[in-house]
Amino acid sequence: MPSRTPRTARTARTSVVAALVLLAAALGAGCGKEGSPPVKGPRAGALPRYAVDDTFRLPGSATWNKAKRRGHLVVGAKEDQPYMGEKDPATGVYSGFDIEIARMMSASLGFAPRTVSFRTIASANRETALQNGQIDYYVGTYTINDKRKKLVGFAGPYYLAGQSLLVGAGERDIEGPADLAGKRVCSAAGSTPYQRIQRDHPRAELVAYDAYSVCVDNLLTFQVDAVTTDDTILQGFAAKVPDELKVVGETFSEEPYGIGVPRGDHALRLALDDAVEAHRRNGDWQKAYDATLGLSGRPATPAPPVDRYPAS
Repeated sequence: MPSRTPRTARTARTSVVAALVLLAAALGAGCGKEGSPPVKGPRAGALPRYAVDDTFRLPGSATWNKAKRRGHLVVGAKEDQPYMGEKDPATGVYSGFDIEIARMMSASLGFAPRTVSFRTIASANRETALQNGQIDYYVGTYTINDKRKKLVGFAGPYYLAGQSLLVGAGERDIEGPADLAGKRVCSAAGSTPYQRIQRDHPRAELVAYDAYSVCVDNLLTFQVDAVTTDDTILQGFAAKVPDELKVVGETFSEEPYGIGVPRGDHALRLALDDAVEAHRRNGDWQKAYDATLGLSGRPATPAPPVDRYPAS
C-alpha cells in the first residue's frame, strides 16, 4: 500500500488532478499571450492537410461500401490519451497523433477527413466493436499481435512504441518492472501492458480500469504506486504536469501500432497498408507527428515496415 502523506501534500496533489481536467478542456486552443504556458495540444495551422483521393474505389470491401452509402467513415479511437487520442470535453473535438492517422487514412479512402465520425471505444471492447460493425476501423494505440489477428485484421504498423512506467515525480523506489513487487500498479483492462505485468511480474498488485486517465488520477492521489502502458501514452500525461509525474526506466516491450479492421475485409486492410506507406513518403506522417505527439518532447520512433501478411 502507498505510504501515508501529509494532508498538505495530498491537497496539493488533488489540485493537480483538477488542473489536468482544465488542461484537457483547453487542449487544442492554440493561442495564448506571451509568457503563458506552452500549448498542450496541436498548434493551430501546424497540422497537415490531407489530399482526398476522389477517384478511389474499393468494391471488394463490404466495410468501404457501407461507409460510401453512409457518406462518411466511423472510426474507433481513444479520448483520454494526451497527444495521441484526446477528446475536448467542451467541444467534442478529437485530437492527437492517432486521430491524424485516422484522418489521413480517410483521405486515401476517398472521404474528406473533416467528415470522420469518431467513436470512443475502450481497450477491452475494440475487437467486439470491429466484429459487430460498430466502427469501420480503429486507431488507438492498438498493438498488433498474433492473438488479436485471430479476431480482427491489422493494417500497418504505423508506429513502434514500448511499455514503460509512470510514477510520481518524487518516487525513488521504482525504476523499472523489477521494482514492482508489492506495488499497486494500474493499467487498462484487456490491454497488452496489463497482461504482460500479470504474466511477467506476478508479485505486483494489479488494478484495472477502462481508461488510463483514471489510472493517472489514482496515481496523483496516492491510490496506486505506478501506471503502466505504452511510453507514448505515459509521456503525454507526464508532459502535462512535469512537476508531478515522470516516466522512468527503459521500455520493456515492443508495441507495433496497427489500424484494426474487420478480420475478413482483406481489401480494406491492404488499401490502408498502401495509405500508410504513401503518407510516410509524402511527409504527412512526420508533419502529423511533429504537431501532436512531438509536443510531448518525445522523438519520433519510425515504425517497422508495413506487414502485408497473407489472409487466413
